[in-house]
Order: sequence, then structure tokens, then C-alpha cells
Amino acid sequence: MKMQSLRDGNYYACKQMKQHFESIEQVNNLREIQALRRLNPHPNILTLHEVVFDRKSGSLALICELMDMNVYELIREEVQGPLVIVCGCFLDCTGRRHPLSEKKVVHYMYQLCRALDHMHRNGIFHRDVKPENILIKVRAFIRKVDIRISSDSVRRHLSPLFSPLQQDILKLGDFGSCRSVYSKQPYTEYISTRWYRAPECLLTDGFYSHKMDLWSAGCVFYEITSLQPLFPGANELDQISKIHDVMGTPAAKTLTKFKQSRAMSFDFPFKKGSGIPLQTANLSPQCLSLLHAMVAYDPDERITAHQALQHPYFQEQRAAEKQARGSHRKVAPELLSNKWQISKEGSKQKQPLKQEESRPRRQGPAYLMELPQLKLSGATKLSYSSPALQTVFRPGGSGKVPVLRPLKCGGANQKADAQKDIKPNLKQYHLPTIERKGGGY
Repeated sequence: MKMQSLRDGNYYACKQMKQHFESIEQVNNLREIQALRRLNPHPNILTLHEVVFDRKSGSLALICELMDMNVYELIREEVQGPLVIVCGCFLDCTGRRHPLSEKKVVHYMYQLCRALDHMHRNGIFHRDVKPENILIKVRAFIRKVDIRISSDSVRRHLSPLFSPLQQDILKLGDFGSCRSVYSKQPYTEYISTRWYRAPECLLTDGFYSHKMDLWSAGCVFYEITSLQPLFPGANELDQISKIHDVMGTPAAKTLTKFKQSRAMSFDFPFKKGSGIPLQTANLSPQCLSLLHAMVAYDPDERITAHQALQHPYFQEQRAAEKQARGSHRKVAPELLSNKWQISKEGSKQKQPLKQEESRPRRQGPAYLMELPQLKLSGATKLSYSSPALQTVFRPGGSGKVPVLRPLKCGGANQKADAQKDIKPNLKQYHLPTIERKGGGY
């Protein structure tokens, strides 16, 4: 639900919880709130701004960041009007949708893998990764065109209308089903949406791990590229059958790793597998390699989110991210050039000052200076309040200024210095020698 804040006037997304809570302690122990507080802030995790709890009614609302759409709306966007542009996906007059460019797909999947990696590093796995829970903030102009244009000239006429400002931002949301990586198995069986449920979730009684998020992300990966679901099963058995039709029947060694479910036998008919259908021929070999690694049947052989970020498919994204980090750490070269010019101009200003000095100087050390003589009118008496200081101008004085010695300050060395000053005034005495008597003293 979209709402506007009376405090700052900005728009936010309000998630009203169906469950009623009795105390603030029960609210703070909610798994979704704990997960969002632990994972925030992150550029690819939905930001939680505020938690609103009404103690009287027991209602709870989460105030989160407002996004433009989710991936499901991006994929299933219906044609509204003769011609519409949505996030760079062109829809022509006949209603036929063109798939997203691979450059945009790479950008989306890199952000999704970053969110999964950050989440798994913090000991949380989502358990419900699907297009509806992946949100997008569009950074482009979206403009509807009411005039009909032939499909051949669509891109030529729309190129000046569609001018992306920045790349879109993808964020992972809805952590209501998340769980700790270190919690004890078995987990809840029916947790993930069926089309994006990993084989270990279907074939076991809740014995799965964080690798199930990578399987779900792989299914979303294929759906973004082809605009069609990869395993659209009608029920549990049909879902397993759809997976085996594409991936083939797994080997017996792989099935023995799963703890057998009480509701299902493992006597599957042998299927070779047709392979992942290629709806678009424009996918690169690196794209297919990453896709196969994410939907590996065996969870031990399935790629992790951190390994996916290091895949060659994301080479350009890693280079751009590294360059962006370097630019933030370094000082702008314009500022450095300005500082250099200022210091250079300052040194230029100091040089003529030295040359303009034409005063006669006395030869000798620089610290010796001649003071002008003072002419005193009348008698001037100098008095000293301190008895310790004796004036040399008193009657009968010698008129000579005594030599002042510098004081030496040192904690433990003061006694040693005092002894050195006293030693010259002491007389030296020699004790008489004692003659030996009988080999003794």
C-alpha cells in the first residue's frame, strides 16, 4: 500500500501484517523485522524505515522503501494502449513483446546475486525468491504514445522518447519466510512457491539449505530472459516431472543424498532430459553456463551466490564496480590541480617580497640586532618587588650584569646535576693503607 508521510512528505510502501501482536517484545522477535534490521543498509535489500505498532489494536505495519514495480509486473506487463514502453522492453502495436536486452538482464541478475550473497553471509536465507518479491526502481523515462506506428519503425521513432537516465535498481524484499542458516533442520516443507521450489524441497521433509535460493534465482533468471517460466508445474508431482523433463532423471547417487520423504517414492522413470529450452538465440555462452550452474539438480554441485558473482558473465559489472570504488576513494583531480595552482601562486607571491626588501642589514648572524638607545627625561627609579632579584643599578653595585645560567629541568636527573655542581667544592681525602697480617686484613 502506497502512503505519504506527514513528516517529510515523501511516499513509502506500507506492509500491513495480518497477525495481531500483544507486546512490543513479540514485535521485535518477528523474524522479518530482525532480518531487515540485520541486512540493512544494502543497495540491493529493501530498506525498512519504520515499524508502527498499535498496542491497543495489536496491529503492526512495516514502513519500507517505495519501489516502482516487481519483476513479475515487468515480465507480465499487459499492453495498455496502442504502444507502450516499459523499462526498455518495447511493445509494438500488435501486442508482441520483445525480450529484455542481455545487457539489462546482466544488470538485474548481478544485483540479485549481490543481495543473495549479502544475505547468506549474514546467516539468513530467503526461502521464497520469486519475481513478485524482487522489486525494481526504474531509472528511465516511461512515456505512453497514443499514435499508431508500424512495427517496422517502432525503434526508430521511439529512440528519442526513451532516454534512460541511470541503470535500474533491483532490491530483494518480503523476508517473512526467511530462516537462519544455522538453525536446526528439518524446516517447513511447503515454503517456497511451487514453480521456484528446488528438488531437495520437493523430495525431502524439510532437509534443505541456503542453496535453494540459488535454484529459485536460476528460475527467475530464465524467466527474465525468455518471459516464460522454466518449470510451471500444476502440483507437486507435476513439478518434479517438469524438472525431470528438462534436466533428466538424476542418478541414484544424487537421490541417496536426499532423505526420503514419507509422502513420495523415488522410483522415477528414466528420462534423458531435453535440456533448458532456448527461447532466445541471443544468449551468450557465459549466460547459459551460469544458468546451468544455478539450476544444478544436486545442491552440492550448485553454485553459491559468492561464486556466481565471480562468474565470467559478470566481468563487466565487476570492472565497473571496482572503478566506481576507486573513484570514490581518490580525490578529484580538479581539486588537486586547484591546490597546486594555489600553492604555486603563493610561492610566486612570496618571492618578490624577499627581493623588495632593501633595508640595510648588519653583517653577522641573523639573530643579532642593535637596539636604539633610550633617552630618559628626568630621574627614573627601577624597583623590584622580588627580594630574590638583586638590581645591579643599586648604589655600590659593580654595574656589571651577572651571567645567567639556563635552568636544567629533569625529574630524576636533578640530583645528579646537583652533585656534579657540588663535587668541585669538596676536598679529596685518601685513607691510609692497611698492612696485611698473617694473610688477613
